Amino acid sequence: MQTKKSLYDSDFYQWALYNAELLKQGKFTEIDIDNIAEELEDMGKNNKRELESRLMVLIMHLLKWQYQPIRRSESWRATINTQRVEIERLLKNSPSLKHNIETVIDEAFKDAAISFEDETGIDKKHLLQTCPYTFEQLRDRSFRPD
Repeated sequence: MQTKKSLYDSDFYQWALYNAELLKQGKFTEIDIDNIAEELEDMGKNNKRELESRLMVLIMHLLKWQYQPIRRSESWRATINTQRVEIERLLKNSPSLKHNIETVIDEAFKDAAISFEDETGIDKKHLLQTCPYTFEQLRDRSFRPD
């Protein structure tokens, strides 16, 4: 068997299975603690990034819905609904993602404003400086800005 470090670098899947088996067997002195800790931290960060990404897409589509009423489509409605479902799934599986949610929404809004401008040609200066939608509105499946 390769060393813990070289296996981690050369075959992540095998490394993960090997360390999982060591954990199940209670062989704690043999596991690759440093890399396991790093991977666990990354998993948490990935969930937060996914939440922010989904909020960005949701906010951008709500902005398009609000600022381009003539162009509203079933595709936009479907995207809005899909993002809400996936956001709820993330929050159900990791409720602590709600902590500091306003900061996450603020970051998502900044990116959404840029994408909104790129897609619509409407200058983002016409938007508010902060997200016009509350966390409750973003989660509310019936909410559409008019």
